[in-house]
Amino acid sequence: MSKGESEPVIRCRGVAKRFGDTTVLQGLDLDVERGETMVIMGGSGSGKSTTLRMLIGSFPPSEGHIEIFGQPLNGQSEEGLNSIRKRFGILFQSGALFNSMTIGENVALPIREHTDLDDEIIDIQVKIKLELVGLREHADKYPAEISGGMKKRAGLARALALDPQILFYDEPSAGLDPVTSAQIDQLMIALSKQLGVTSVVVTHEMDSAFTIADRMAMLDKGRILKVETRQWYERVRDQSDEEAAQLCEDDRLIRQFLRGDAHGPITDRQKTSGYEQALFGAERPGIQKTPSVEATRG
Repeated sequence: MSKGESEPVIRCRGVAKRFGDTTVLQGLDLDVERGETMVIMGGSGSGKSTTLRMLIGSFPPSEGHIEIFGQPLNGQSEEGLNSIRKRFGILFQSGALFNSMTIGENVALPIREHTDLDDEIIDIQVKIKLELVGLREHADKYPAEISGGMKKRAGLARALALDPQILFYDEPSAGLDPVTSAQIDQLMIALSKQLGVTSVVVTHEMDSAFTIADRMAMLDKGRILKVETRQWYERVRDQSDEEAAQLCEDDRLIRQFLRGDAHGPITDRQKTSGYEQALFGAERPGIQKTPSVEATRG
């Protein structure tokens, strides 16, 4: 395929990551198309945060290849990585604002670091970015003076500072109440439409995922189970128990995760892995478990 508009902006092939003898990600194949919102989801320890860190160049892959904008991340010098990083923005889970700086100064920081623009132009750029997230009137406040949701929006304004082509989001709804979370979702959708950016969102919040995603990738124990459209995932989620019984094990696992069901392949796997024995001790025939605290009310 020739380099051009039809080429994925992110391409991963055979990507694996190991820390010592522990493999946390293996065999990752993933394309992210220009202008789409790709949601990467999975339970704790599934490898989604490791995937994000490799995509932004914080971790080199142990195996395989990652390309962004057609350029390989493997083997890049720090200068080369920084050149690529200027073309994407990151919203960290906590917002990662500098507490000693005002909101406006936080947003201005990447512009001052990476451009030679005059202060007047930087000030205009900061106002534009803060207006996009509804915070222009709060530019002079410090992070300690604003709410958690406002911190997320301020972090997003900073991620937009250099007009990125890709936005990476790390658990954008984490720690937010349902209403604020829904507002962040709508802001993400609006920015994608207005700016035409490609978005990669790491989350385990299913309400948010189904609201914002064009396509979704499900990770489990370091392997990618499925990359499909949001509509495909909706069909699997909404299948009856009778229909679900006909699914393959990976799809049944996906369905359990999407629905948050207490029973299914995920919990069955925990039982067979000795999880309960590790918590409660080995079962012995004829011995009945009793609660550690007895009820005092009849």
